Parts: sequence; structure tokens; C-alpha cells
Amino acid sequence: GHLTRKWDPKMAPYIFMEKNGIHVIDLNKTIECLDKASFALKNIVRSGRKVLFVATKKQAQDVVTEEAKRLNMPFVTDRWLGGMLTNFATIRKSLKKMSSIDKLMKDEAYLNLAKRERLMISREKEKLERVLGGISDLNRLPAALFVIDVKREHIAVKEAQKLNIPVFAMVDTNSDPTGVDFPVPANDDAFKSISLITSQIGKVIEEALMERKKDKEEANLKKEEEAKKKADEKETIEESK
Repeated sequence: GHLTRKWDPKMAPYIFMEKNGIHVIDLNKTIECLDKASFALKNIVRSGRKVLFVATKKQAQDVVTEEAKRLNMPFVTDRWLGGMLTNFATIRKSLKKMSSIDKLMKDEAYLNLAKRERLMISREKEKLERVLGGISDLNRLPAALFVIDVKREHIAVKEAQKLNIPVFAMVDTNSDPTGVDFPVPANDDAFKSISLITSQIGKVIEEALMERKKDKEEANLKKEEEAKKKADEKETIEESK
């Protein structure tokens, strides 16, 4: 964890000891919290809803982007735009603008534009892509947030609280865990720690997605069997006539 003078007293239940002026996190609590978070997250993903990954700190950006892309989940790793959740209608307008610029750039008419106009359009696309690229497929509010460093992403956490969206987060000793529905006490500054927890969360989501796929296949198979049964019954009645 962090230096003892930087601690948040609300993290006391998750602290194991103090060593050389630094708080040491209780890993048994980390495992316990991770299990609890995994169970809840699995149910959310299995019901077919999206989890938004939020991590704008440098050492977390690549890990989180990679994992979110692999799972086909939305992510924000550049910067959190205020109102990304609470003012989602406006964000959707920006997403529409981004896709219309995309279409325009693929059109022949784009090549006929002046060089300066083309440059302005491509710059705008780059800017939108950087900030909103990770949520381009998000057509409704996410069902949950997975956050790295609640202190840094406090705006995102506040917006989720307002909308009753559950927050799953890595919480270090300098943060307040009370605003998070499923806190996972862990070092949120070290690359290894971020990578470990993120990949664990990723595994849980992957399992839930596979279970959902299996559920769908079983439901379809059941439907087919019922349809076949009905057809056979109808045939039997016709023959008996």
C-alpha cells in the first residue's frame, strides 16, 4: 500500500500491518473481496449486459485496454469526460458524429475536399477516437463499472453512484472504499498488481460469456425439440384421420 501518513482510515479493515512506514494490505481480505466481486460480476455478464472498464492512469492503460478489447467490453483509458454516464444522451451524439465522420472518410467525396478540410476532419476523428473509441459500441448505459484507482476516477464513481450502477474497483490504502459496491483491496499503482487483478476479472467475465453462450445454445436446442415434437404430433393426428 501507501505510506502510513497517506492512508484513509476507512481502509483499516483491509490493512494487515505497518512496515517501514508503509501499510501492508491483508491478502486474505483481497482474495475474499475478489471472490465476492467475481460472483456478482458473473451474474451481471451472464445476463448479457456490459461492464465498462475505467483506468486512465499510465501504468494501467495498456493492460485494461487489451483485456477489455479481448472480451469485447467498453473501456475508457484516455480521460473520463464529465457526464459520460449522467449525460449519456450527449455522449451518444458524439458517438454518432464519430461514426458519420468514419462514413465520410470512406466516401469518394472526401477525397475531393481541400487538403485543409481533410486535415481538420481527420484531426477531429482522432480526437473523438482517442476519448470515445473504447465506448463506440455502447448504445446504452453499462450494467457495472470496473475501476482502477477510485481516488483518481472519483468522477466516474460518483456518476455510477447517482445512477445506481454497481462499481467494482481496485482500492489502495489511500482511498475511501465506502463509495464502492465491491472493493478489492490491492496496490493500484504497481503494473504487476493491476495486471494480476485485471486478468482475474477478465477470466471471470470470459467464463460468464461462455456460460451465456451455452445457455443460449441449450435454449435454442430446446425450442427446436419442442417444434419437432409438435410437428410429429400434428403428423400423427393427420395420419389417424
